[in-house]
Amino acid sequence: MKKSFLILSLVAMSAMAFAQTRKTTSATVSFDATTSKDALPKADNKTVVGEVNTKTGEIGFEAAVKNFAFTNEMIQNHFNGEKWMNSAKFPVFTFMGKITDLSKVKFDKPGTYTVPVSGELTIRDVTKPLSTTATFEVKAGSLTASSSFSIKLADYGITGAPIEAGKIAPEPKITVSAELK
Repeated sequence: MKKSFLILSLVAMSAMAFAQTRKTTSATVSFDATTSKDALPKADNKTVVGEVNTKTGEIGFEAAVKNFAFTNEMIQNHFNGEKWMNSAKFPVFTFMGKITDLSKVKFDKPGTYTVPVSGELTIRDVTKPLSTTATFEVKAGSLTASSSFSIKLADYGITGAPIEAGKIAPEPKITVSAELK
């Protein structure tokens, strides 16, 4: 009997711990570096891995660089090339952070909550602090998260003639959206 109670207790604790972490393997990260001279440097990556711990407020996302899809093959090749993302050497970028005021999100109550998020964004092995806001929408049984922010390409060692010529925005807009289960 004690053995059965111990096993049931472990199963219950595991279920509670699992419920605190919401995950996805199909988050979307959009990259928009369009300018008035060129509307093509924009891409989506719909295979981003993401996780939110609803108890601690920890957040993490990881995206494979090669999975960003551009409509123009030449831009896709430049994006993955050595002068830009160098996806052969730096295959992923990551964000690891935390909701800075977790008390403002009620993960167990339907509603929309916009909160500050702080963490570190790593691109091409360069890690920089990033603070932005994220919006969490809680509905019966589902959790969605979204955020938009801009980065400075030069901060991550990404420079070159297309930026200087105004064909690529030096501070592209990044948008993240995820349905977490």
